[in-house]
Amino acid sequence: MKKYILTFLISMVPIVELRGGIPIGVGMGVDWKAAVAICMIGNMLPVPFIYFFARKILEWGKDKPVIGKFFTWCLVKGQHGGEKLQEKAGKGMFWALLLFVGIPLPGTGAWTGTLAASILDLDFKKSILAVTCGVMLAAVIITVLTLLGFAAFTS
Repeated sequence: MKKYILTFLISMVPIVELRGGIPIGVGMGVDWKAAVAICMIGNMLPVPFIYFFARKILEWGKDKPVIGKFFTWCLVKGQHGGEKLQEKAGKGMFWALLLFVGIPLPGTGAWTGTLAASILDLDFKKSILAVTCGVMLAAVIITVLTLLGFAAFTS
């Protein structure tokens, strides 16, 4: 049970998300199908809270001692990511957000995508749907890479 909980918690961590949760879970012996399901749920659980509260909390804390630098960094990252996304996407914002979340590159993912959607005041339902689809895409990519990677070491 411990490895399932750890897999779940890892997938909730910003930046790491399911991109780290799936390989770590599979590496600990969690069945890949279970790891994918656990990580998708763990990765998506914070998304509504990020959308509604993260920007408010970050703006509140950006000028506070100790946390101010980090909170400012998060706001700048979300704003920059959102602007780049909007610039490239135009009217195709749904697809841009889906791909931004779904293609597992450093600095992308559900946390950053949702924060960008919140900062840009994008529609909640469309944003959540795009992020959910992006998380599914990332899960497929990471699962395939994980299984291929582990297969290379077990052959």
